[in-house]
Amino acid sequence: MRHQQASFVRSAPTRREFLEDGRAEVAFVGRSNVGKSSLLNRLLGRKNLARISSSPGKTRAVNYFLIESRFYFVDLPGYGYAKVAKTERQSWAKLMEQYFQHVKDRVHVIQLVDGKVGATELDVQASEYLSSLGCGRTVVATKMDRVRPNQRARRLVEIRDQLTLQTETLIAFSAQTGEGVKELWKEINLFSSSLEAR
Repeated sequence: MRHQQASFVRSAPTRREFLEDGRAEVAFVGRSNVGKSSLLNRLLGRKNLARISSSPGKTRAVNYFLIESRFYFVDLPGYGYAKVAKTERQSWAKLMEQYFQHVKDRVHVIQLVDGKVGATELDVQASEYLSSLGCGRTVVATKMDRVRPNQRARRLVEIRDQLTLQTETLIAFSAQTGEGVKELWKEINLFSSSLEAR
């Protein structure tokens, strides 16, 4: 699916720059280098709308992309072992907390987990935090093209168990092959349509 009307709007390094126009927001969050930029580019049918880097910690602010003038994709700072100072990692965590307090009930969270690696302790901690927010959430297992076919089903079961997912949808995704694109767009459109219907 190609969405022509997708544009970068703003990078918000502090709370003061958060957008205030009331549109629905779909927030993408995951461990550093989990493949958020690749996923965003694949979803939008672009090659470089979201920056891609092999260095963990490239995203250092809340980045907004306007989709079809209807809602925002929001690329949040990655959590994990980014090669930056501890104080900077702590400032990222604070920024994320401020973001979720700001957006409240008009956000749907897409948590990305590396399908090749599986859910790490950091992913579990993030999952517990996101669950406590009470907002809708979809979990996406990225890089599934790197998982052997005979291990895929078991890996997805492991991720579901590790994150103690209940009603949340778990989608296998590959930015390389396009697997999971339609399924993820279905989740996103369900959320945005429900918010617009209020």
